[in-house]
Amino acid sequence: MSTQEEKEPRFKQLAQGSEQLSLGVSVVVAILMGTGLGILMKNIFGITWLLWVGVFWGVSAAGLNIYKAYKRQMRSLEELKDDVRYKNYKPQDDDDEDE
Repeated sequence: MSTQEEKEPRFKQLAQGSEQLSLGVSVVVAILMGTGLGILMKNIFGITWLLWVGVFWGVSAAGLNIYKAYKRQMRSLEELKDDVRYKNYKPQDDDDEDE
């Protein structure tokens, strides 16, 4: 049972990493699906501007995916603020360019 407990953190990190990689893929897929839907509607109905409606839907869906990932990261950050290890954390002031 101790072996399983030792493996959990590693698998958790792997899952978090794959979740962040999937954001880039989901943005591309959303735009491609919207564009494909627009092309399909343009070919079926013969109205050219329907292509741009599909592109708009795809870009909007990609933006929604980014917003959801942002909200998920902010919730994760809120959990860390209450952690004892990070109570006295102050960001370092990196002004190397000014010197």
